[in-house]
Amino acid sequence: MKYILTRLAHMLIVLWAVGTILFFMFRLMPGTPLAAFIDNTTTAEQQQALIRQFGLDKSLGEQYWLFITNALQGDLGQSFFFKRPVTDVVMEVLPNTIILTMVSLVVAYVFGTLAGAYLAWHRGRWIEGIGIPLALTTRAAPEFWLGMVMLAVFAFGLGWFPAGGANTSGANFDSEWARIFSLDYLRHLALPAITLAVYLQGLPLLLMRSNMLEVLQEEFITMGRMKGLSNSTILLNHAARNALLPVATAFALGIGSAVGGNVVVETVFSWPGIGRLLVNAVSASDYPLAQGAFLIITFVLIIMNFIADITYHLLDPRVRFAASS
Repeated sequence: MKYILTRLAHMLIVLWAVGTILFFMFRLMPGTPLAAFIDNTTTAEQQQALIRQFGLDKSLGEQYWLFITNALQGDLGQSFFFKRPVTDVVMEVLPNTIILTMVSLVVAYVFGTLAGAYLAWHRGRWIEGIGIPLALTTRAAPEFWLGMVMLAVFAFGLGWFPAGGANTSGANFDSEWARIFSLDYLRHLALPAITLAVYLQGLPLLLMRSNMLEVLQEEFITMGRMKGLSNSTILLNHAARNALLPVATAFALGIGSAVGGNVVVETVFSWPGIGRLLVNAVSASDYPLAQGAFLIITFVLIIMNFIADITYHLLDPRVRFAASS
């Protein structure tokens, strides 16, 4: 319990630090949030009214205090561009980002884990000579390049999948669940999810292979072979189980990489998620929206880090929390 309370306190400190950095960073950036509302016909009085409306007439200290106190109450402010609460704007697109992230992660880690175990078991064979360079190449390739290749081949070339968006323009659905589980939504999801999964699968593949190579040298593996156990039993019941622990922990932490990749992938495929929303908010100097999106992403990453620590402890009883030691 002491460990959990300590970690929760650390989480709050990190959130406060990130929020503070974001607040001052966006206000030091060039440009003004009023640019989208001001043209040659806007009078000086109208400009001053806009400044007061957005609270930009207050000092930085006053703006910062309002930002912190409102954030503690769950109020992330009003979007300059949408003129709506930031929380409402973000929550509209957050489900799309969560679905894209989780589908990509599951596909990447299931494939990467199985492929890594297979390559370790067949170490030194031709399949390893092909698989390892291929995994390193996809891991090193930029997400936007992978996305453009996917678009060029499967969208514009073969025409198998839509080129962007989450739904066909004009499509109507009875509910949000009906939209998410519709064939139209899944077809739009396919290319961005595959692109992100291809980028992410390199880490679990290489990690699982490395862990498997270590486990296969252990004495209990040799003992299993001496007992006459089949290769599949040794691989699945003994070697893979012991090699999975770091991969399971990396899965939770991998959400950070997935969210970072989402920003690029969502932009390439015009996927209406929090990553694309963040890019648009920064471009429009929409301080509250950009801050809110970053804070929500940070909160998710911190929670996933916390879950990873707890998961590591539950999967391996030998691990003890630092607080108890």
